[in-house]
Amino acid sequence: MGLKPHETSRHMKMTAPVFHLAIPVDDLEKAEGFYGALMGCARGRRSDRWIDFDFFGHQLVTHLAPEECARASTSVVDGKDVPVRHFGVVLDPAAWQALAERLAAGGAAFIIEPTMRFEGEPGEQGTFFLLDPAGNALEFKCFKNMDRLFAV
Repeated sequence: MGLKPHETSRHMKMTAPVFHLAIPVDDLEKAEGFYGALMGCARGRRSDRWIDFDFFGHQLVTHLAPEECARASTSVVDGKDVPVRHFGVVLDPAAWQALAERLAAGGAAFIIEPTMRFEGEPGEQGTFFLLDPAGNALEFKCFKNMDRLFAV
């Protein structure tokens, strides 16, 4: 089940565990603009040092920690420099496409443009990468067949 960018867990019954991820940012206002306005993630609690977001049904916390912000090193995968440290979600193809279009329309700079990988193979997937304003790398994927998520 893929969540659309504007849907949150508040509107859907969760059947799987919800992950909690805390990441460093160097500017809470920029983080709120990126995760809230651009990504469409509902904001939860906030302090002067952190903000909670509903990240596709999961809890993402942006902590003000400028000294922790650094661009991740990369590893070559299929001829592209993929950030080694990254996070994201796997969406259904329609939600993935809608999110890619929303981000492009909002001026997001993809570090790896939306593309299909492993076409015709068991792990066929759509993927794209971008950085948040603090340099945290995000990857969004989709699979035509979610049963192939862990295919070898």
